[in-house]
Amino acid sequence: MDYPEIVLRKGKEQSLERLHPWVFSGAVAHLPETVEEGDTVKVVSSTGKVIGTGHYQIGSITVRILAWGDAAVDAALYGERLNAAYELRRALKLINRHNNAYRLVHGEGDFLPGLVVDVYGDTAVLQAHSPGMHFARDIIAAELVNLPDAGIKNVYYKSETTLPYKAHLDPQNQYIIGQFSTNVAEENGLKFHVDWLKGQKTGFFVDQRDNRALLEKYSHNRKVLNMFCYTGGFSVYALRGGAELVHSVDSSAKAIALTDDNVRLNFPDDTRHSSYAEDAFKFLSAMDTPYDLIILDPPAFAKHRSALKNALIGYRKLNAKAFEKIAPGGILFTFSCSQAVSREQFRLAVFSAAAQSRRKVRILHQLTQPADHPVNIYHPEGEYLKGLILYVE
Repeated sequence: MDYPEIVLRKGKEQSLERLHPWVFSGAVAHLPETVEEGDTVKVVSSTGKVIGTGHYQIGSITVRILAWGDAAVDAALYGERLNAAYELRRALKLINRHNNAYRLVHGEGDFLPGLVVDVYGDTAVLQAHSPGMHFARDIIAAELVNLPDAGIKNVYYKSETTLPYKAHLDPQNQYIIGQFSTNVAEENGLKFHVDWLKGQKTGFFVDQRDNRALLEKYSHNRKVLNMFCYTGGFSVYALRGGAELVHSVDSSAKAIALTDDNVRLNFPDDTRHSSYAEDAFKFLSAMDTPYDLIILDPPAFAKHRSALKNALIGYRKLNAKAFEKIAPGGILFTFSCSQAVSREQFRLAVFSAAAQSRRKVRILHQLTQPADHPVNIYHPEGEYLKGLILYVE
């Protein structure tokens, strides 16, 4: 195909030959003067061999490979990849009469690096993390509504906060196709308001679906504290699981309002639930209720490796406070969604917090993201969600 050619330094094609889909800036020997942010380019070895085709961008990741060899990046490719992604979700039986909220595209995990698509009923929320996907948004939206049997009628583009700031693209959050008729989605038979217009990420954290279902099984007759509750997903599952009481905490008053709406949507007039718009650390320090099930699901403490040290300190302090306060025989669900924090680093931070508490702590489950957030085996960076379920004596 007739795309601009980016030539690699000698020996720098090795990671690509192992099918890792990123070309880093330090591997580049020659960059055409005419290439622009978001262009489709060929990646060529120092010997002239075409390795792959992908999207160019300014920054440490120079190219995200979309196809290996000399291939076209066009509507046919997007359609093929989207159809394969949908067929996987259907094969996993994620889409059924009890569940219409799922991730359709998980970037590199679905061989569409730089693209995230979450589906809520008949609305797909499209999020670009690279300029190339930003420029391809109209093509992708058209292919989404053309997916056989997917039932997607509306496509909302939400990339104002996800595109690299160096690109100077000024993206606008807006409907590309259609407009929603309802913002209520269903997950495992529970209903949730999804604020894809102004909420975090695509409006709902579908990556915790399986972990919320597991929490439901542990909630019976327990006093539950859901920290960083956001939409109240864990709280609603705990109520259905038969919790004695559920308290939801978030520093955002808007998140608390959304949590209360979701509780009322599923359990109107249920007096077991209370919510608090407060800082997590202050709430944990001041609390006197003997909770015997605590959920810690904070926002990413480290979005970049430069923040890793402070993030690990934050995880240690947060978990130490929970170990200090949780009732004997309590269960702690603790998570990290920071991609920069490895599974081993997170576990070490929690171990340090447990050792500080001097309490007996056992691991019951080690958690991760669900099957609709697949990890490309050649791109381990796609594994970002880490979680532990701990029994605390």
